Amino acid sequence: MRTLYLTLLMFVVTHAISAQNIFQKAFNTNSRSTKENINIKLSDDQGNLGNLPVSVIKGEEEGPVFTIIAGVHGFEYPPIIAIQKIIKEIDISQLKGTLIIIPIANKASFFNRTPFINPQDQKNLNNAFPGNKNGSITEQIAHFITTNIIPVSDVFLDVHGGDACEDLIPFVCYYNNQKKPDQTALAKKLSENSGFQYVVSYPYTISDTEPAKYTFKQAVQDGKTALSIECGKLGNVQKSNVELIKKGVYNMLSTMNMYTKGTGPHPKLIYRNSQDYIKSKVQGIFYSEYKAGDTVSKGDSIGYTTDEFGNVLEEYTASKDGIVLYMLATPPVDVNDTIMCISSFEKN
Repeated sequence: MRTLYLTLLMFVVTHAISAQNIFQKAFNTNSRSTKENINIKLSDDQGNLGNLPVSVIKGEEEGPVFTIIAGVHGFEYPPIIAIQKIIKEIDISQLKGTLIIIPIANKASFFNRTPFINPQDQKNLNNAFPGNKNGSITEQIAHFITTNIIPVSDVFLDVHGGDACEDLIPFVCYYNNQKKPDQTALAKKLSENSGFQYVVSYPYTISDTEPAKYTFKQAVQDGKTALSIECGKLGNVQKSNVELIKKGVYNMLSTMNMYTKGTGPHPKLIYRNSQDYIKSKVQGIFYSEYKAGDTVSKGDSIGYTTDEFGNVLEEYTASKDGIVLYMLATPPVDVNDTIMCISSFEKN
């Protein structure tokens, strides 16, 4: 038994070293005007295999390193499709600097059509950072991104959308990390120039040693300029949201003086910096007449949950005035599910 364990451990370690070397070789090449698509192969001691697709695109001139990651949740289709289109569209001759693009971070989730989790180990990649090099397959993906991708990035963009059950309005967001004012200022500027109307900031409260858990929060913790796009909903590919994501990326690259395809900021920016999360305390069937983008007032009845026979188990009211940033839009609800996020702007 001990021999089998040591054999498995050596197999995992060998794969980790090989994966690191493949990426470093592609990233560290002195050649410019290149695009190299690689697959980082990973495996854990439970027999799970995975690979992380990474595209390293180097422009003709030296410049910043801009990382884009999509598919952290495999059911978030507009981000995945938009980022794949960018890989195909980008004109290397017009690019200054380097793009690192991960088009589908959680391939097992994508191909098994599972919201949120990797079915191989039942873990949520967006709750696994900084990861573990000797952990399960999801923890190894997180660890590879934390130790190889984030350190070489100047800007780290994490692209998400509404999962299979979520309705949301498109927005761009960043953490207000007051310990890193320069990085936070650039994240805010990139958000404002993205072309998205809604610019959302979150408080940054974790210490340097607490697990970041979230993908782009790990980059923030590591001192990088990091932000996220949220665009798309309900497990569908909306062409308008695919185009909006692409526009957001190109506007950010233009702001960084890396590419010239930007179209500029939205003419009427709306800022939000305070979010309340309405949670369910029961399992049941959720009903609501609201949708993402609706305005609510404190005390409004915003929905209820019933049992299988239609008996009301729990009713929900708005905790404050604001807009519905995103919400549960399908009937199944479980204990501690977020049924609605209400967002507002509070002056300091």
